Amino acid sequence: MEERLQNIIARAGVASRRGAAELVESGAVTVDGVVVREPGMRPAEGAVVRVHGRRVGARERTRTVALYKPVGVVSTMSDPNGERTVADLVRVPERLVPAGRLDRDSEGLMVMSNDGALVNRLTHPRFGHEKTYIVKVAGRWSEEKLATLRSPLKMDDGYVIRPVPVEVVELRRDNTAVLKFVLGEGRKRQIRKMCSLAHLVVLSLKRVAIGGYFLPPDMKPGEWRDLGPGELALLTKSGGGCIIPPQ
Repeated sequence: MEERLQNIIARAGVASRRGAAELVESGAVTVDGVVVREPGMRPAEGAVVRVHGRRVGARERTRTVALYKPVGVVSTMSDPNGERTVADLVRVPERLVPAGRLDRDSEGLMVMSNDGALVNRLTHPRFGHEKTYIVKVAGRWSEEKLATLRSPLKMDDGYVIRPVPVEVVELRRDNTAVLKFVLGEGRKRQIRKMCSLAHLVVLSLKRVAIGGYFLPPDMKPGEWRDLGPGELALLTKSGGGCIIPPQ
């Protein structure tokens, strides 16, 4: 029996099975030149499968890179509005996909890989994989606001997040503060929403670590580098112990 389309894409290292299904549903996949939106579709033997125009064939060599995403870049492979994407920054022969996202107005560490298992581990909520952020906020500070940030909060979609470890790195005289957040689930724009509920305005947001791997201090916005076995191992370890202040 022919293999399901999402499994073909995942086996080729393009994305995890869930990510492959999302690619199909988004219209990014063609079979013999025809857009297919059903992940369970079973292409005939010899059919040509393409993702974003690139043919899916034999598995590529596994490659994972760390990227310092700048502010103003969207963390998708393409954008219908023509905005600059992470794919414009990381140009390699392999088909890499982001392992998680950072919103357009945020900066910092992103991981891109064609290792579907790694992408799944770094993004699926059941793994509770930690990501560390340094956030500069504005607003009159109080311990009540810190208590709010550390409490279960309801997001815009009605989901109530688990309490998040939040630490004060620095309180400044100009009514700004530097905070450290360690997220294990990571809802869309979660930190910005949390700060809004605590009546704080986010001035800058920077992801400084994924697991135990920290953004290299010598890496500048827009730069990327390949990760070796030791660095890959750090990605799946608990982090959050180091403080890196925002730029």
